[in-house]
Amino acid sequence: MRRRRAETDSITLSLTLLLFISPLIMAATKRLAKELDEIRKSGQKVFREVQVNETNILKWSGLIVPDNPPYNKGAFRINIEFMAEYPFKPPKIVFLTKIYHPNIDEKGQVCLPIISPENWKPATKTDQVIQALVALVHDPEPEHPLRGEIAEEYTRDKKLFLKKAEDFTLKFAEKRPAD
Repeated sequence: MRRRRAETDSITLSLTLLLFISPLIMAATKRLAKELDEIRKSGQKVFREVQVNETNILKWSGLIVPDNPPYNKGAFRINIEFMAEYPFKPPKIVFLTKIYHPNIDEKGQVCLPIISPENWKPATKTDQVIQALVALVHDPEPEHPLRGEIAEEYTRDKKLFLKKAEDFTLKFAEKRPAD
């Protein structure tokens, strides 16, 4: 009798979760489809080759193509993962391409204020997140580092930082797509 009750409780809980989460996922899917369409139609040059997982629109990848030195010598592949609760929870961004940057760690994690839980606003669109990411790549914020030694180098010897970042970009970055 106890086993049957436990199974019934488990099924009830599963159905309750499904009924609660399903509308969230549907709302996220609808909004992301619209945002993806807008990004693709915008023809922006700094975020290209946007690909979406065919079975899960919550997982994107794309190529960041910076305009400014030292990162303009290559392109950087990123993954964007949206939570089922999007837009109420921020996306997570990870660089798959190695980059020499004080705000991006060795695992590709990014310190980007716009997507921190305390700063996130549901009205923020993915395009705005991408623009903030590109701005951070172009103009590092050494006061909020994930890699302290690089932030210190950026602050104390910017010429050395720029040389190392360019060398790192030439060595590890992907080839820039043709315009």
